[in-house]
Amino acid sequence: MTLPVTIAADADCCGGARQAPVAAAEADRIARVFKALGDPTRVRLLSLIAGGPGGEACICDLTEPVGLSQGTVSHHMKLLAEAGLVTREQRGRWAYFAIADGALDAAAASLRAL
Repeated sequence: MTLPVTIAADADCCGGARQAPVAAAEADRIARVFKALGDPTRVRLLSLIAGGPGGEACICDLTEPVGLSQGTVSHHMKLLAEAGLVTREQRGRWAYFAIADGALDAAAASLRAL
């Protein structure tokens, strides 16, 4: 049984792209951000930092709430910093972290743009 053709072969059946696709480098950057956010511990760490005095937190204050060693928390913080979600400032022997200006808004905007 042959079905009738209802759309001409040269017709634009999908309406075309609404916008240009995300460039490869931008897709890599966006994926790195969301990969960092894909771990519940890192989401909790961001929440702890955002809720800290002055919107920052010392690494020494982040280990107990998440129940992990300082080395493991440092690893998570390194990934968040590499993704551009937090900034790090060394004060004596302790590292202090803050949410990077505009980072979370930029992550949300990247989703809206897709």
